[in-house]
Amino acid sequence: MIQRDHATSPALGVHPAVTGAYTIDPVHSTIGFSVRHAMITNVRGRFDRFEGLLVLDGSAPSRSKAYVSVQTDSMDTGAADRDAHLAGPDFFDSATFPLMTFHSTGITPLGGDEYRLTGSLRIKDIELPLDIDVVFGGAGDDAFGNHRVGFAGSATLRRSDWGLAWNTPLDTGGVLISDKVTLTLDISAIRTEQDAAA
Repeated sequence: MIQRDHATSPALGVHPAVTGAYTIDPVHSTIGFSVRHAMITNVRGRFDRFEGLLVLDGSAPSRSKAYVSVQTDSMDTGAADRDAHLAGPDFFDSATFPLMTFHSTGITPLGGDEYRLTGSLRIKDIELPLDIDVVFGGAGDDAFGNHRVGFAGSATLRRSDWGLAWNTPLDTGGVLISDKVTLTLDISAIRTEQDAAA
């Protein structure tokens, strides 16, 4: 359980104590996605293997940076056959392109604990801009003395823009899988170096 540090948790932009370099803790973080299936429901999944670095400047959040890499064959949608199809050449082609990466190019405060993280997402051999709306969840020390920060985020993209265009038409009209994909992030990161953004 995290012991919440009320002196540093209300908002990133006014709390320089969060400044530092943090590594994402994959055991306590989730990178998930959802997509409309058969025009009637959402299928949800997650990536199980990823790593990332946050370099935070609590005094000037716009100077903060984020880097994340995800192993594209680590997805779990609850169906092994579907996961194998997604990792195959129709979608991620994980054998050829094992990593999906994101790096930030800017951060815009939106008020309170909310920010817009702008950056570039690379899937396969295509790199395009992506905006992620994030909410700072707080900072504090856990039971083992690690200083942590937490963020939640979401973004919407069109998978076909990154070459993930496979689909099949339905007899009733429409297609099996929507082009729109919603990404969801719940990130817990552990500080490895203080004042790294200075």
